[in-house]
Amino acid sequence: MAHAGFPLPEARVLRYLGLRVVQVVPTILAIVVLNFFFLRLAPGDLAEVIAGEAGSATPEYMAMLRQQFGLDEPLAVQFFKYMGQLSQFNLGYSFRNSMPVMDLILSRAPNTALLMLSSLLVAVTAGIIFGAISAQWRGRWPDALLSAVSTVGFATPLFWVGLMLIVLFSVELRWLPAGGMRDLQNAHTGLALAADIARHMVLPVLSLAFFYIAIYTRLTRSAMLEVQELDFVRTARAKGIAPLPIALHHVLRNALLPIVTMTGLQLGTLLSGSVVIETVFAWPGMGRLAFDAVFQRDINLLLGVLFFSSFLVILSNLITDLVYALLDPRIDIR
Repeated sequence: MAHAGFPLPEARVLRYLGLRVVQVVPTILAIVVLNFFFLRLAPGDLAEVIAGEAGSATPEYMAMLRQQFGLDEPLAVQFFKYMGQLSQFNLGYSFRNSMPVMDLILSRAPNTALLMLSSLLVAVTAGIIFGAISAQWRGRWPDALLSAVSTVGFATPLFWVGLMLIVLFSVELRWLPAGGMRDLQNAHTGLALAADIARHMVLPVLSLAFFYIAIYTRLTRSAMLEVQELDFVRTARAKGIAPLPIALHHVLRNALLPIVTMTGLQLGTLLSGSVVIETVFAWPGMGRLAFDAVFQRDINLLLGVLFFSSFLVILSNLITDLVYALLDPRIDIR
């Protein structure tokens, strides 16, 4: 077991990562299989959508489209072809968008990452601050107020928060744009472009972070109240250390471990929440891409988004486990 203040031996870290990667492979395989067959159970396909839009849903035209998209082959043949593509890191081709799925995802992934990481940063920072205030003034009006706001945050749907922010700040006050990622009418560059994107980010980031601020507030409060009852905190009080240094350097520091764990595990729920937020605010990210793929019956694109998202969630969990082991020397990673 590693000792506090010393890094974990490199060989043990590599061995730990190797074992976790071996454990991850069956999980990824199960996700691929379930996604493929569950999506095939949904009614309709890309050929029906295109034929309906063209107003020519004749049997001959439908058969021609299904042959073009490979939908006329047996399901088992389609599955093994799909697995063969994945083995070559090929996510297939989006006939609807006329480009490879990987190129589509890589063009949208940075936008989703920007939205998610900004929302997570806002949620963690605000949640820790609010949770620390609530724990420090337990039983008083700040605690009661923040607890009430947290309860509202848990119960409020993300899309409703987004719509209300649009009504208030875009429609009524006209302070912020209602959607999109940038102003297409102005060819901004450099700092002007960054400022334009930042203005468009405010409402979607606040909407996505609102629910998670409530989670981190309650989690920080509970963790700090638990740490406050431990012996080393009582010893610090007995030594005459002021309450604020005790709260910051002793209580809050040791209460961060569950927050680190929760932060890594929240990536999956952030991805699902981004689908709603990106749709409400017309944000050009992976969530909006998946939403459009569902309605267009673009199975290749939807499979690619689901696979890429699942891989990111598994990777984040792996990194979280390693960071947790580095922060807490009591964790044995043999």
